[in-house]
Amino acid sequence: MSKEGWLEFLSADGVDDWVVLHGGATAVFRMSSLGEAARLAEAVAALPGLDGSATLLTLASDRLTVRLTRDLWGLEARHVELARAVSAVAREHGAVADPSAAQEVQLAIASKPDAIDIGFWRAVLGYAPMADDNAVDLLGHGSTVWMQELDPAKPLRHAMHIDVSVAREHVEERLAAALAAGGRIVDDSAPGYWTLADRAGNRVCIAAWPDGSAPPEPEDAA
Repeated sequence: MSKEGWLEFLSADGVDDWVVLHGGATAVFRMSSLGEAARLAEAVAALPGLDGSATLLTLASDRLTVRLTRDLWGLEARHVELARAVSAVAREHGAVADPSAAQEVQLAIASKPDAIDIGFWRAVLGYAPMADDNAVDLLGHGSTVWMQELDPAKPLRHAMHIDVSVAREHVEERLAAALAAGGRIVDDSAPGYWTLADRAGNRVCIAAWPDGSAPPEPEDAA
C-alpha cells in the first residue's frame, strides 16, 4: 500500500466518473428512481472482481454511490479496471455520474498522546479498525472516526471536530456554500485545507483530496 496506488488511479484514462478521497476511489451515479438505482447496484455487484472485496454500494433515493475500497491506501492497479467496468455498466443503465456529490465525512477526536483511546470508540460504536488510528463503520452508514494527537503545548486535554473531504475540483464550491450559509474561516494556513466555524464557534474542516488543492506531483518528480 503506497501513494503510488492512488496516483496511478488518478492518472489513468477512463476514470473521469471517479474521485479519490480518504476512503479511496468513489463515484456517485444519479438515476431516475430508487428502483433504477437498485437495478444498477445489482448489475454492479455482479461484476467479476467485486465479490469478496472491500467494495461498498450505497443506495439513496435517486443515486448509487460506489466505493472501491474503504481506505485510500488500499487502491491498487486492479481498481482502475474495476472503475472502468462499473462506469460502463452505469452508462448502460442510463446513469449520470456526479463527481461533485462524492464526499467523505469523518469525526476527528483529538487527545493528548497518553489519552488516545481508539479501542473505546471502536467498541462503543461497533466499528472495526481500518488503520491503527481509526474506526470504520463496515456498513458504511456512519462517519469514520479518526484519533488525532493534540499538540502537547496546548492546554486542551481533548477536542472533537468534523472533517469533510471533497475532491479538489469541487472544494471551492463547498467552501463558498459554507461561507454563504454563515460560516467563517478560522484557519486557512494549510494548502487545500480550511477550518471553519459556525456562529457558536463549533469547528469543521473542509479538505481538498487528494493531497490538497493542487494536483499531486509524481513521486519521482524533481
